[in-house]
Amino acid sequence: MSLKSVNDILGVLEQQAKWQEQPFQRLLQCWAEIVGTVVAAHTRPLSIQREVLRVATSSAAWAQNLTFGRQTLLVKLNEKLPTPLVDIRFSSAEWRCLPDEQKQQQTILPYEHPSYLGDVSSSHHNVTPAIVNANTAFEHWAKTMQTRSHGLPLCPQCQCPTPPGELQRWQVCSFCAAKQLSDKFEGSGEYG
Repeated sequence: MSLKSVNDILGVLEQQAKWQEQPFQRLLQCWAEIVGTVVAAHTRPLSIQREVLRVATSSAAWAQNLTFGRQTLLVKLNEKLPTPLVDIRFSSAEWRCLPDEQKQQQTILPYEHPSYLGDVSSSHHNVTPAIVNANTAFEHWAKTMQTRSHGLPLCPQCQCPTPPGELQRWQVCSFCAAKQLSDKFEGSGEYG
C-alpha cells in the first residue's frame, strides 16, 4: 500500500476540478461569437451537466425559437469545445434570478463596503509562496493579516484592528456589532 502526501492528493483534486470546468469556461468565452450578439443578449449559459448544456433565456419565445435551431448551434459549439455536447436545453425559468444578482453586484462597489481596506496590493507585493505544509501556510496567512492590519484603528470594544468604514458605520468592528445585535435579539425574546 502506498501512502501519498496530502499535497499530492490536493494537487490531483485541483487538476480534476480544472479539467471538469474547462469546457464550460471555454463555452462562456466563445458564446457571443457563436450565437451572435442579439441572441447572446437574450441568453445565459448556466451549466453543462452530463454533456447537456443548460441555457437561461429572457422569454419562453426565445427558448422555443432556440430549441428549434439547437442542432445547428450544437454543431458550431462542438467545433470549439474539447468535449462535445449531446444536447442543449433552453428555459426561461432561471432568467429572473440572474439579472437581479448582477444588479446587486453592480450597485455595491468594493470601496463602498465598510470593510474596505484600500488598495492593499499596491503597498506590497502579494506573492503567495509555494505552500509546503500547514505551518508555512499559517505563517504566510499570519504575515498577510499582520501586514493588512498595520496602521488600522482599533475597535474600542475588543481592541482588534478594524477597517475605518466599520468603525464609521457601527462604532465597533463587525464582529462586535454582530455580537451586540445577537445579544439584543436574545434579550428581547424575538428568537423562537
